[in-house]
Amino acid sequence: MNKYAYTMKVAFLGLFLGLSPMAQADAAWTVRHLVNEQSIISLEVTENYLLLPIQDDAPEGKIAVVKDNELEGTFMNVRLARERVDSYVPFALLAYKGQHVSIDIQGVPESALCWKELKTAETFDMTNKESFRPVYHHTPAYGWMNDPNGMFYKDGVYHLYFQYNPYGSKWGNMHWGHSVSKDLVHWDHLKPAIARDTLGHIFSGSTVVDKNNSAGYGKDAIIAFYTSASDEHGQIQCMAYSNDNGRTYTKYEKNPILTPFDGLKDFRDPKVFWYEPAQKWYMIVSADKEMRFYSSSNLKDWEYQSGFGKGYGVQPNQFECPDFIQLPVDGDKNKMKWVMIVNINPGCMFGGSATEYFVGDFDGKEFKCDTKPEVTKWLDYGKDHYATVCFSNTGDRVIAVPWMSNWQYANATPIRQYRGANALPRELSLYTKDGQIYMAANAVKETEALRKDTRKVDNFTVKDEYKIDEIVPQTDGAYELEMDVTPGKAQVAGFELLNDKGEKVKIYLDMKAGKLVADRTESGIVDLTRYGEVTVHEKETDDHRKTMSINYKNDFALGTWAPLSLCEGKTYHLNIFVDKCSVEIFVDGGRIAMTNLVFPTKPYNTLRFYGEGADYKVENMNIYKLGL
Repeated sequence: MNKYAYTMKVAFLGLFLGLSPMAQADAAWTVRHLVNEQSIISLEVTENYLLLPIQDDAPEGKIAVVKDNELEGTFMNVRLARERVDSYVPFALLAYKGQHVSIDIQGVPESALCWKELKTAETFDMTNKESFRPVYHHTPAYGWMNDPNGMFYKDGVYHLYFQYNPYGSKWGNMHWGHSVSKDLVHWDHLKPAIARDTLGHIFSGSTVVDKNNSAGYGKDAIIAFYTSASDEHGQIQCMAYSNDNGRTYTKYEKNPILTPFDGLKDFRDPKVFWYEPAQKWYMIVSADKEMRFYSSSNLKDWEYQSGFGKGYGVQPNQFECPDFIQLPVDGDKNKMKWVMIVNINPGCMFGGSATEYFVGDFDGKEFKCDTKPEVTKWLDYGKDHYATVCFSNTGDRVIAVPWMSNWQYANATPIRQYRGANALPRELSLYTKDGQIYMAANAVKETEALRKDTRKVDNFTVKDEYKIDEIVPQTDGAYELEMDVTPGKAQVAGFELLNDKGEKVKIYLDMKAGKLVADRTESGIVDLTRYGEVTVHEKETDDHRKTMSINYKNDFALGTWAPLSLCEGKTYHLNIFVDKCSVEIFVDGGRIAMTNLVFPTKPYNTLRFYGEGADYKVENMNIYKLGL
């Protein structure tokens, strides 16, 4: 809706302002309810925030600021409380302090609880209220988070942007949230860097440090590329630039910079990289079930080069969130290969979303994969590893960050204040095995700074079982286990992470099947159905509502496995990172990576080793208490 049309609508509705006034909610503001579930809050702004009461399963309403009868920005979708308040989110009014504004709220009935629970405040309390919030993984302070995007490194600081909804803990209102770190483990939250606008949601993308001033915004300007997504405009590629090291961005006045030449609906997630042989910038974009390459000299005008991926990898799939990186094979810089990272949904071995990759060569025009189309190589063998992309401007290091969830149940995890976490950053490398080139993903070395206390465990042999009754004294659920396991003639060599409520995660080497297995079927809360309830209007004309539930248990309560054939030798080196809601396993330096969410009602603090078929050895075992 343009500003003129909105002005006319407000002027017309002003005729009805006396029809259904609500009692004054605050000395500085009033609410008046109009027809068709529209309400206008008249407000003298004296504090920084309007605190919005959220009900996680409520239908979405719409909210926007109106000043001088003109719409400011665009409407945001908010699940305002109907019957109960699950949490609050801040609606920022700092820019209007000392002024009179109206808040237009649409799609919320007069009977809703929110009208009694709205508040204004000078500050917003971001104190953690969630028992499952990780100790050492990155999460948003509040609101929803999914894909990492736009990550770059500059002047000693890692910038992590992410898909962010600041107005609730379910997907919506996509902004680029922003956090920064100097060591990849301690993160500071900054205000969102790029906000949803009239072109649509701000979907995933990338950033580059423009060292040669290709775009004309200054040497070392940060140039961001993202997808704007809306029903009106479709999915189009846009650009923004920053001259303050990525804190704030100015959107390019001639957006979009790229649209699909064939009207494709799914066309998103631009990743831009420098291709030295051609002295040009290249962009790889997900285009339904393939990736497309474009090139540019000025980062604004893009020329199509080629497509890759139709029929490749696991089927069926939807290609998303690409990355395109070059790595040495077995550390040999004279033998370089290109790797295309492809995040797919669906397609995971265990259902839902996952990350695969293709190794090959690139000549500036086309990517040619080393393997046949039907060959699938997984970057992670867990259920909760998705939207994996890499930082730019990190030199020889290639560091990736995944979103730690799965689209099958991401909106249904047992958390209210926020949803979404990042798995540990991983350093990527290539290695050869049985004539094939694979990519390892190991926890970055910076995670060693999380180790606060070390407990060395004497070498032992597991006959029937071996127990460690207390993993970490008075644990908050955050620790790392490091060990070498030599199965010998054992058919199964494994252990269980247990709590005193009988909840457990089983991790074992199944030597007969040649698999590493992580079983979370008894890990704690495994039926997420009630957390994923969705309340909808039964009829558009009244307030009767019904609850719709999806059975999430079969999607979550399962085991995941990886082929041990990726590893070398007869002894396996394991690093297992446990946090309040996750277990991440790295075997032999990341040749196997496996990431899974868990929701134990108490921390796991007992370790029980067990075996089948024969004895096996556990050596060089360390237990590290982890913390920030």
